[in-house]
Amino acid sequence: MTYENLLGGPAATYLPGNEEASSALRAAADPATAAARFPSSCDAWAALAQQALTRGDPVAAYAYARTGYHRGLDQLRRAGWKGYGPIPWEHEPNRGFLRALHMLASAAAAIGEDDEAARCTDFLRESSPAAAAALGSA
Repeated sequence: MTYENLLGGPAATYLPGNEEASSALRAAADPATAAARFPSSCDAWAALAQQALTRGDPVAAYAYARTGYHRGLDQLRRAGWKGYGPIPWEHEPNRGFLRALHMLASAAAAIGEDDEAARCTDFLRESSPAAAAALGSA
């Protein structure tokens, strides 16, 4: 469902869903299986980044998160996003990109890329305050 933006700001961007990719990620014991089958799945790359951070490999986490982030930027642009504006957390298909962005901020911080971590955190907050709150970046 979309609504007209009465405040004059940019319209929200809503990514299309991919239930097959989401189901594969939920069913996979290892998110790498889902990422290999659905390489455009931001959620799979974000899950790989989280897994890598958890096991103490921030460089791998950074690479996985950056992949998910760039895949998401491509999808956002195809959906009409012009580089700014709301990306609602409430729209389930947007969550993979927002998670990848959050993981990129976390992984960047873990490797000492403080400027990038701050940029990603700000981008997340500006794109979706609800995502920042849900993911602990508020």
